[in-house]
Amino acid sequence: MKHRTKVLLADDHAMVVEGLVTLLKDHHFDVAGTVADGSELIDAVLKLKPDLIVADIAMPVLGGLEALRRLKATRSEAKVVFLTMHADAQLATEAFRAGASGYVLKQSAGEELIAAIKEVLQGRTYLTPLMTKDVIANFTGSTPPTVKLTPRQREVLRLIAEGRRMKEIAAILELSTRTVETHKYEMMRTLGMESTAELVRYAIQIGLVER
Repeated sequence: MKHRTKVLLADDHAMVVEGLVTLLKDHHFDVAGTVADGSELIDAVLKLKPDLIVADIAMPVLGGLEALRRLKATRSEAKVVFLTMHADAQLATEAFRAGASGYVLKQSAGEELIAAIKEVLQGRTYLTPLMTKDVIANFTGSTPPTVKLTPRQREVLRLIAEGRRMKEIAAILELSTRTVETHKYEMMRTLGMESTAELVRYAIQIGLVER
């Protein structure tokens, strides 16, 4: 029998929790429990041993970030996805540095949260595209959380970062120039970037090419 992912919810807004329980069950996740503050979250993790935690950052008694730091000290292996109303790049940066695996805004919850959970369960990090550009800027000199690009997009990105022209990339990958340009602009949209220079910096930061 296939293991159903056990998810623990931490949010002090009852209506939000109710909606999340329904959403997760509809997508075949097992809701192991719900808590309303960071202190309860730590106790529940030690008792229930969930695979994944979906938590708000602003909670009474103990905030989500501090709860995450304390959980890491207990060597908990549960992945943490923050679901928050705070579109704050500095806060998101701190969340990833503290050990979070995902950061999703409540305004874009629902299917995006499910997508984030699936990414995290595959060992990747997830950051809402609405904030990608600003958060990456905060990771200068270190590896930023990666946004999911397709294998083809990563190939195109690597070649762009190497200084190749669109026609040259098209020839190397045996694609039309228009298709290559489509990949480029789709990456820019996903990453929240506006120029080729920003794409090149990102490719360097995630290790696709050397500086």
